[in-house]
Amino acid sequence: MGLINLQAEALARLQIALIVCPAFVLFGYNQAGIGGLLTEPDWVDTFPEIDTVNSTGADKSKKSTLQGFVVATFVIGAFLGSLLCSYTGDKFGRRNVIFFAGICTLIGEILEAASFGLAQFIVGRVIVGLGVGQLSSLVPVWQSETSGAQNRGRHVVLTGLFICLGYVLESWIDLGFFEYHSGPITWRPPIAIACFFSLVLMASVYIFPESPRWLVMKGKSEQARVNLAIYRGLPEDSFEIQSEITGIEHSLEITASTGKAKLSDMLKMGEDKLLYRFGLCILLQFYQQMSGSNLISVYAPILFQQNLGMSSEISRVLSAGALTWKFLSSFLAFVCIDRFGRRAVFIISGAGMSSCMVALAIATSFPESNKPAQIAAGCFIYLYNTFVPIGFLGANFLYCTEVAPLRLRMAMSSISTANHWLWNFVVVMITPVAINTIGWQYYIVFAVIAACVPVSVYFLFPETMNRNLEEIDLMFKQSPSVWSTVRFAKNRPIAMPQEFDEKSDSKPDHVEG
Repeated sequence: MGLINLQAEALARLQIALIVCPAFVLFGYNQAGIGGLLTEPDWVDTFPEIDTVNSTGADKSKKSTLQGFVVATFVIGAFLGSLLCSYTGDKFGRRNVIFFAGICTLIGEILEAASFGLAQFIVGRVIVGLGVGQLSSLVPVWQSETSGAQNRGRHVVLTGLFICLGYVLESWIDLGFFEYHSGPITWRPPIAIACFFSLVLMASVYIFPESPRWLVMKGKSEQARVNLAIYRGLPEDSFEIQSEITGIEHSLEITASTGKAKLSDMLKMGEDKLLYRFGLCILLQFYQQMSGSNLISVYAPILFQQNLGMSSEISRVLSAGALTWKFLSSFLAFVCIDRFGRRAVFIISGAGMSSCMVALAIATSFPESNKPAQIAAGCFIYLYNTFVPIGFLGANFLYCTEVAPLRLRMAMSSISTANHWLWNFVVVMITPVAINTIGWQYYIVFAVIAACVPVSVYFLFPETMNRNLEEIDLMFKQSPSVWSTVRFAKNRPIAMPQEFDEKSDSKPDHVEG
């Protein structure tokens, strides 16, 4: 049955430490995992097909394209893994799929670290991505479904903090092994170290109770009541537990009254405004990638070395420092998300990212010999990493799980996360070529897209802070129209959904004692 003797808060912390932390450290570590290895001498000798260090002209351009593809194969796997979750997450349950994802990451990491040819490395990279894609879709859903409304934001936004931790660990570990200067030890151990997090995840997942909301969806309301009581630290027959279970059942009954949930429902507006809600998820994940976050995280060593003309060692030090600063900045999101709300952090983050990208474009337009411009560009990379975690390194995954209705939550989350990985692929694929061709103008694209964030959030994204998941569902249903949803959310009191719907009054048998 899991850790039934732990208090609710202790159980939540343990879930964060043993599930959320390793899952999203794997996300960040593997995503950034080879960005700093691409110029290692032994790496270049092992994979000459993607050697951009010792090539020039048309040959370098060709190898840059292939290099971008090899880095992006991780994203192809993640895209497929995210889409797979739209079926497996609801079919087999949250825990089983997370365990399978852990197995995928472990196998892929072993194949990568043991590679002596590019084909084997690509296969390993795809399998790692398959696992990470499933984790990025499913872990936020499981966590949001088991967290209380008051702490849901803080709990789920920790995903971004742990992604950053993965980036930081990879950067400093890469720098440490770089100091060996030559041999396989410079790149094989940094890849293999990720196996530790895969093993922790696999060993821990069945310690915790299954999602109560998934159990209700499968008709196991009694087991759901037991699990919810464990997660809340309350007696099974308490009013709070009975009330929340009733709200979940009520939400499912309303959805069921319109027929069996289908993926095509997300493309229809209807009373539930599903197309609008799905659009919010897709747009948010698009912004996360196309505002430049992944550009800075994955290619930071390349930006410092090739774009700013710094030495290999200094580039790695500055890159590791930038990602460490990004990790420290992630605590801003933890403080702000349940204090100022989702809308505020998205708006602040978008405005800051856009401003930094404009400044970065200006600074990198000067020749490499202009040292003040180099210093300014480096500073703006650090400043950019201050704004990203505030709204777009965890809060984006949180919001997508909040606005989705229960019967389609897994599908919406997985498809919107697949969209995240799709644009991730675009950025990773074109960045090496873009840096070698259009240079500073590349940053303008990200500046323009990031500038759209504050405007679209202000008019289209309703606030979900402190609201029960079932109440958020009801909020969208009761809103008069798409354009009035933001205002409607501001004026609607915060309460359990059954207190707003007279239908729940006909179900007193769900509330005992």
